[in-house]
Amino acid sequence: MSRPQARGRAGTRAHLSAGGSARRRALAIAALSAASLALGACGPPAGAISEWELTPAQPAAVSDVDQITWAVHAEPYSLDYAYAFDYPDNMVLANVCESLLRMKPDLSLEPGLATSFSNPTPTTWVYEIREGVTFHDGSELTADDVVASLSRHLDPEVGSFWYSVYQNVDSIKKTGPRQVTVTTRVPDSQFNLAMGNSSGVIESAKTLKEKGKDYGNSTGGVNCTGPFQFSTWTSGESIKLTRYDNYWRKEGRAHSSELDFVFMPDGTARTNALKAGEVDGTWMVPPEAVPILRAGSGGGVFFGTNATVNSLVVSDLKGPFGDLRARQALAYALDRDGILRAGYGGYGEVTDALTTRSVWQGIPSASVDAAFTGLNTYSRDLEKAKALIKEAGVEGKEVVIATAPISNDFTVTAQATADALNQIGLKATIKTVTPNAYTTLFSDPSAREGVDLFYTSWYLSSPDALEMYGVLRTGEFSNYGGWDDPAFNKVVNQATATMDATQRAALTAKAQKIANEQLPWIPLFAPPTTAYLSDRLTGLSPSINFMYAPWAAALGAR
Repeated sequence: MSRPQARGRAGTRAHLSAGGSARRRALAIAALSAASLALGACGPPAGAISEWELTPAQPAAVSDVDQITWAVHAEPYSLDYAYAFDYPDNMVLANVCESLLRMKPDLSLEPGLATSFSNPTPTTWVYEIREGVTFHDGSELTADDVVASLSRHLDPEVGSFWYSVYQNVDSIKKTGPRQVTVTTRVPDSQFNLAMGNSSGVIESAKTLKEKGKDYGNSTGGVNCTGPFQFSTWTSGESIKLTRYDNYWRKEGRAHSSELDFVFMPDGTARTNALKAGEVDGTWMVPPEAVPILRAGSGGGVFFGTNATVNSLVVSDLKGPFGDLRARQALAYALDRDGILRAGYGGYGEVTDALTTRSVWQGIPSASVDAAFTGLNTYSRDLEKAKALIKEAGVEGKEVVIATAPISNDFTVTAQATADALNQIGLKATIKTVTPNAYTTLFSDPSAREGVDLFYTSWYLSSPDALEMYGVLRTGEFSNYGGWDDPAFNKVVNQATATMDATQRAALTAKAQKIANEQLPWIPLFAPPTTAYLSDRLTGLSPSINFMYAPWAAALGAR
């Protein structure tokens, strides 16, 4: 689908204001097919297989294959890492380009193109650059390439969608033959954690200069260091990658000679192609297709670690939801379990937090438990919700819910939300817009005018829950409703400047509790990552890390 120039965290990233993050997460769901099945609001479709559990990595490939065909729900916007901010872009790019650090399936980080990093002062990050790595044109990776690649995010002419990662950066310099130092204006614990996603990708400085504005598009392609190299991009149809035989990580060598990504936006067509064996696999299986594919015999559906929470964004705090009691009333009125079952086939867990446990990394389990202990539990209670609406004095007020014909969970969530609001004394109106118009809700404030609520699937790109709460500070681009809580801002800023992971987690837990009580967004459920893989292949590791690590290299014959 088309994307405006100022893009956001759901497929477009509206950063051009220094606030930074935006709307990728909604397009995460927009990525799902518009051709979804209609489900009743009371539960999953007849015959649905809603039992699920996280799936371990499949056995390693035994031998190579000539070619793998992978279905993608939309054509990538770009393969330029500065604009790779949505599922299609990153699932392709992760196999071609690499970052300073690498995200593992459990979402922890390990060395990538940097063999190590250090934080010698509160405002410096020092990276030692790996030797013996070559770009796909055969040239050697150098510290100069790292400086050039990272510095693009600071260039307003580039307009990087990852600018928020770099908003505290003062300088990026070569400080040794194979050393690069990033200096920040204030201590920033989050910068290094982002070096395992696309904001840490390294490209050849020479290629960046030569390709110019064609870099990353269907004409210019990319020249990186991953196990696959860019071959061709046929607009509207497919992207072909071929194995890079001189890949530096010998144990990560690709098992497939060719990897073809075919663009299949129609979910029914995608499901049928998987069933027929015309394509080998896909990420983000539409929930309504899961039972169909699980009942087949040509492959399997896998459930993996995710960093996503599906929520309702409160986008207007000047209307009825400006009163906390109205937001609480909606949280109590929603049948979140019914939304999960009817809209998402039951694949996931109802949650009262805006983060998943998977992103609370590098801390004792007791600290993780503490972050989720003592949160308000918004179990359905219509009588309590009605009383809160009456106390708030907003009975009979109109509430507008924006939705789009993107996938079944959009429809179910909008209808269930409207029903809940009507039952507790508010007047709900559903405003249906096109999928393209829906994505502008995340990047254009004017598109949100007159809209009180909209649905998002918001995923994190680093192994730190603080990323979620950073975007809800006053003035941040993704604080769509203009929520303002000084205590929240203070604790998030303190956490950002705290380098010790356990101490930072304790502060982030405070931020999580404030968000849980104040409800700038209303969390609904946390789904797993889903994938389908043909029985002819193995090696899949189902995890959201497919966005930033070369997952396809491990796929091969059984």
